[in-house]
Amino acid sequence: MSGGGIFIVMDGTEGCGKSTQSRLLAARLAELGRDVVHVRDPGTTRIGEQIRTLLLDPANTEMAMRTEMLLYMSARAQMMAEIITPALDRKAIVICDRFVSSTLAYQLGGDGLTAQQIRNVADIAIDRRWPDLTILFDLPVEQSLARVKRAKDRIEQRPMAYHEQVRRNYLQQAQDNPGGYRVLRADRTPDEVAAEVWGVVTPLLEERR
Repeated sequence: MSGGGIFIVMDGTEGCGKSTQSRLLAARLAELGRDVVHVRDPGTTRIGEQIRTLLLDPANTEMAMRTEMLLYMSARAQMMAEIITPALDRKAIVICDRFVSSTLAYQLGGDGLTAQQIRNVADIAIDRRWPDLTILFDLPVEQSLARVKRAKDRIEQRPMAYHEQVRRNYLQQAQDNPGGYRVLRADRTPDEVAAEVWGVVTPLLEERR
């Protein structure tokens, strides 16, 4: 484990509000005077943003699922080396919009990929620095995709059955690791969800003081 920082991931299906909630939490922590770093996965670094563009481009229809998984891990490795690990080493709080939990939801089963294979690659990419807490925002798929108002990216364009499986994969992660995950209902107002997020995060902050 790197340093004495706190590593929190916000994750979930498309349109679940995770990006909004990660920004709200980062802002609230900053107002309290905490050293907080807010990042998005994939992306944030120069290299990561280039990989993100490649991954989400709807024109890249021939991309194999193993290629997709490895590209996500590559962007993640760069962000860990460049931003997350240094932040944790100085005891900052890192709020990450998506992380390995996304790969375990979106790429699991594609091209025969198993959860163990994904975790093995992740161990290399993130140097075994797993999140202290992953908050999943759960939303029925119909509502989830309906919230995406812009043109859908390469992943979002996949069929409804795929997104239903992604949701099941997220919930299975939480079931398998109840100590590291919290599942929150996303079908409420942003303020209601933010209040519950704060209630989930506060005990971790107090524990690490």
